[in-house]
Amino acid sequence: MIRILQLAGLAFFLSNFGNATPRPNILLIVSEDNGPELGCYGEPSVKTPNLDRLASKGILFERAYVPQAGCSQSRAAFLTGLYPHQNGQIGLATWKFQLYHESTPNLVRSLKSAGYRTGLIGKLHINPSSSFPFDFKKIPSANFSRKSLKAYASSANEFITASDKPFFLSINYPDAHRPFLTQVKGIPKNPLTADDVKPLAYFGLDSAELRQQTADYYNCMSRLDSQIGDLLSVLKKSGKLDNTLIVYLGDHGADMLRGKRTSYEGGTRIPLIISWPGKIPANTKRSHLVSTLDLLPTFLGAAEAKPIPNLPGLNIFPVLKNPKSKWRTHLFTEYHLHSAHNFFPQRTVRNDRFKLIHNLLPDTINPGYQFTLEKFFPTLPSVIAASPEPVRSAYQRMKKPPEFELYDLKNDPHEFTNLADKSAHQQTLTDLKTTLHKWRNKTKDPLLKEQNLTQLQSEINASFQNGKPEKSKLHLSYPDYFFKD
Repeated sequence: MIRILQLAGLAFFLSNFGNATPRPNILLIVSEDNGPELGCYGEPSVKTPNLDRLASKGILFERAYVPQAGCSQSRAAFLTGLYPHQNGQIGLATWKFQLYHESTPNLVRSLKSAGYRTGLIGKLHINPSSSFPFDFKKIPSANFSRKSLKAYASSANEFITASDKPFFLSINYPDAHRPFLTQVKGIPKNPLTADDVKPLAYFGLDSAELRQQTADYYNCMSRLDSQIGDLLSVLKKSGKLDNTLIVYLGDHGADMLRGKRTSYEGGTRIPLIISWPGKIPANTKRSHLVSTLDLLPTFLGAAEAKPIPNLPGLNIFPVLKNPKSKWRTHLFTEYHLHSAHNFFPQRTVRNDRFKLIHNLLPDTINPGYQFTLEKFFPTLPSVIAASPEPVRSAYQRMKKPPEFELYDLKNDPHEFTNLADKSAHQQTLTDLKTTLHKWRNKTKDPLLKEQNLTQLQSEINASFQNGKPEKSKLHLSYPDYFFKD
């Protein structure tokens, strides 16, 4: 069925755009560590006029997700079109995790073969970097200190104006990654304070600490918006705006408790905006279940490039034209670890309303919970202890999860009440468990084999010295044994 939808999407593109105009430029804008906390997504405290304007000229996806809420894992997924357990980048590149194979097909190689110039501004954060032979590279560091922010737009101008050949440019900004810097060289001009905001809704908590962190996170979003405004001005001045397919996304949710490094909505749900002047509808919203895995087949279709076979993602273009187009009914995400501090594998499926999280190490302490608390929220345990139900139980569940968590995202969008043990929801639980297991088999999930899970956990544990992992002690061989048979 997926292959049929991919071919249908390609046929739709070719019949509507393929030969009428030159092949489009593709501009992929990626921000760090932010969910859909934008003005155009209904967050009144955040001032994001440039992204709001981009959304008004294109399509905003209300239910867009990354396959895993981690930097390297998310980026490798949209560049290869594969889930982390399929491509191998299951943890951070800075902690030695990597693709299984340097030769894994990817977007950069495919577009170069199709005659595109390819550019990267900002970090790649995938091992090995040689898998992605960009023609142009600038600002390779993560730049979390936010130095020389004007260099992003000037580097983009250098690349965009260098040739009339069609281009693919991936530009990767440091905001809104921690540290949450209130202001950098006067941007934003009027930063928010704790008195101006409420904590993110998926906290279910309120404290002065949470309000201040939320305010500074929003300040990062405003600064990001300013940077994107400079970029779009460069594109417009180049004269290439009208034939450029623009995609903006966040690489995963905010670095908050119940956000980044989790399988909750706060971690995996992202903003996704697509604009292509005159080619797709403007000022439109779509509620389809969309994954960033869909970007690679979409870009290859737009570029009239050779398709990569057997990708799990779908070409998005049919739903851009017709919201009633046949589309997926279930969407899948996963988690392994970020660094060696927080190994806690999970597999997740959601349908239109319900979401199931399968914890592969049930009834054990999730190290990611304490990792985030200790690093960023020292006063939060007392706030959690004083919180009402069901919020207090939600945090206890996150700390030591059961095997299955089932949530009604219509009535409980922030996942506070686990329905897995409720008799009224047993059929839903059974159906989603069956769907999830079929997906794991179909995508050859290596953690279906208990020995793989055990061996990977042993390798992670072996890196710990005096209760903390040391990168020099981490020796990984999972690319060799995950698919040995």
